[in-house]
Parts: sequence; C-alpha cells; structure tokens
Amino acid sequence: MTKAHGKLVVVSGPSGVGKSTIDKEVVQRTNAIFSVSITTRQPRPGEVDGRDYRFVDRATFERMIERDRLLEWAEVFGNLYGTPTEPVRQAIVEGETILLEIDVQGAMQVHEKMPDAIFVLIAPPSDDVLRDRLKGRGTEDEESFRQRFGKAQEELRIANESGVYNHVVINEDIEAAIKQVVDIVEAE
Repeated sequence: MTKAHGKLVVVSGPSGVGKSTIDKEVVQRTNAIFSVSITTRQPRPGEVDGRDYRFVDRATFERMIERDRLLEWAEVFGNLYGTPTEPVRQAIVEGETILLEIDVQGAMQVHEKMPDAIFVLIAPPSDDVLRDRLKGRGTEDEESFRQRFGKAQEELRIANESGVYNHVVINEDIEAAIKQVVDIVEAE
C-alpha cells in the first residue's frame, strides 16, 4: 500500500491573532509537522539549529534566493528569513502534512509557487480585540505599537482582497479556533 500524497498548510495572519498558539496545538493534535525556516540572524538563547530555525550566513541565503530555492523569503530588521523549497516538497512526496506559519506577504509568495496548498488566515474578531491583544503584550512603546497595529490592519486588508485564502478562522475563542484549524488540516 502506498502512502497518500502529503499537503502544505499555510497559516498566516498579522501579529497578535494567535497564530503561534494555534499552530503549536494543531501540531500536537494532528499528524502535521512544522516547516523549519532558515534565517541569517543569530540564534537566541535556547534555540536549536534545525529545530527552531536553520541558521545560515547571508551569502548562503543569497545563493538560495539566486537559485530559486526558497518558497518565500523576506528581510526583517536587517535579517533574512525564508522557507526552503526542497524539504517542503520532499515531505509532501513522502505523504507528510507540513504546517508553515508565515506572514501574509510570505503566503502570497508561496501561493505563486504552490497554489494547491491550503491557505488559512487567522484573523481577530475586531480591530478593538486586535488592539487590546497587541497592547496586552506590553512589548513596545506607543509609536511602535501604532506601527504594528497599522501593519496588522494592512495585512488583513491585503489578505482579504487577495483571493489566496481557502479558509478564514476568526480567533475569538482560542479553543474554538484551534479546533477549526485542526478540522481543516484533517479534512483537507
């Protein structure tokens, strides 16, 4: 008996909508595995190469861009982040369900290369809830918060207008949102 063809599930949305919390639970409750991204930034304390990220130098990353070896990539605060194509494609061939957690712009790039992937947008129930969640983190000053909130609103607008997403999950209740994403992963 041959193993079924796998799939790529792309979960995205702006900061503060609960992507990471949802995705960690989805991996715990399904057979999905996380895609490990690459980055040029230095490892943070406790991070393990190959588990949290693959840490590479800038020249290696730039060669991967030149050779079209990334599903998506972006530069954030001077560091490069991306998703290597080959491990994702190989896992799909082997019948695995790969979960990729990225921002909306990254999802657009993946859609260009793998339009058959399943795209899930995690969204807040309202701007007020998003504002409260971002403020509740207490990780930035007022100006930084305004920028992050504005970026989150713009990401949601772009995502909703893109036509890329097969599913939109409104994270009003975290457990209900997790269940919805688990159901999507298992049904697809």
